[in-house]
Amino acid sequence: MFCALLTVMAEKTNGVANPGPGSGELFQYFRDQVPKTRAQLATLTGLSRSTVGGRLDALVELGLIASAGGAHSTGGRPSSLFALATESRWVVGVDLGARHATVGIADLSGKLLVETTQDIEISEGPTIILELVISIVRDLLAQKSLSVSSLLSLGIGVPGPVEHLTGKPATPPIMPGWDGFDIPGWVGSRLGIPVLVDNDVNLMALGERSMAWPQVDDLMFVKVSTGIGSGIISGGLLQRGAQGTAGDIGHIQISGDEVKACHCGNHGCLEANAAGPAVISSLQRSGVAVSSTTELIALVRQGNIDAIGAVREAGRKIGEVLAMSVSMINPSVIVLGGSMAQAGEHLIAGVREIVYLRSMPLASSHLAIVASRAAQQAGVIGAAIMALEHSLSAENIDAMLNQTELSE
Repeated sequence: MFCALLTVMAEKTNGVANPGPGSGELFQYFRDQVPKTRAQLATLTGLSRSTVGGRLDALVELGLIASAGGAHSTGGRPSSLFALATESRWVVGVDLGARHATVGIADLSGKLLVETTQDIEISEGPTIILELVISIVRDLLAQKSLSVSSLLSLGIGVPGPVEHLTGKPATPPIMPGWDGFDIPGWVGSRLGIPVLVDNDVNLMALGERSMAWPQVDDLMFVKVSTGIGSGIISGGLLQRGAQGTAGDIGHIQISGDEVKACHCGNHGCLEANAAGPAVISSLQRSGVAVSSTTELIALVRQGNIDAIGAVREAGRKIGEVLAMSVSMINPSVIVLGGSMAQAGEHLIAGVREIVYLRSMPLASSHLAIVASRAAQQAGVIGAAIMALEHSLSAENIDAMLNQTELSE
């Protein structure tokens, strides 16, 4: 009796129900995709079953939660199970690179329903590229008989620094015409949904962790392609830094006899010495006929000694910077992705050689340095995950419920 009275008192403030989690917070318990009963939710939240029932009913009516059958019975009528309705709404993920645009539609679990990739030149400017993106989104929706109204939001990764609060590119070196462009406003006004933007490597880190390392809280994703950058997850959270440039390792100066000029305006940057174009230029000066990353990777796979040596040396230079990063942030996993990572163990071997040599044993004894498992899907999955984290936050779920009540 006394315990019941305490429960009622805890659930009411001036006669208004105001206990622990609201409907939006209750929804978060379903995002692990494990079905739950009302009794289990009451135990998890500390709320009464009647309060849980009311909030659960609201989520079911909204369509985000659905019945999932009955729980295992220990005698008597089995309790009803409820689970995330993964295909009730959708999000869009967009991964823009210097020369590619990958667009995918994902369900509420982050699983891709459909995706496609087209060749682009990011230097053509924002309006041309984003018009193409919107056209692809509409084509994919039509292909799967979905409407724009079924979309919750859209996430975009771009190959350059992004001012996180506004979603605007900030002096991106390889994106002429994009500086300060209002990507969220421009795309959002045409599709009528929230649009979020981040650096492509940050989103690759999210995508890789979601697909391959969900239990790892400290991970570093390194993209080695036309440029070099990294996304850092520390303590389970993506680290963007004060101005959104955390992880920009491509412009850390490295040691060497030849001080190469970088497109950023400095000299001796890692990117100018170890990215795809730098490796190709080095081989061309040695008389090797190669003009693209695709040709470089083909040479490596064919066993060309010069190509293998150049890729491994690039790995050593990357390892020089990553050894410092290991000391600074102590990741448990370093993932190598991007087009150059297709060189496989030759690039990774160079990285491992220097990192394990220069890092303290305590920091590197359990450190895994591996190739990306998500591969080309890392960016588009990460963009979808970013969109989901926004749309399925407790605050936005409550806002959706309030909007539904107002429209009735």
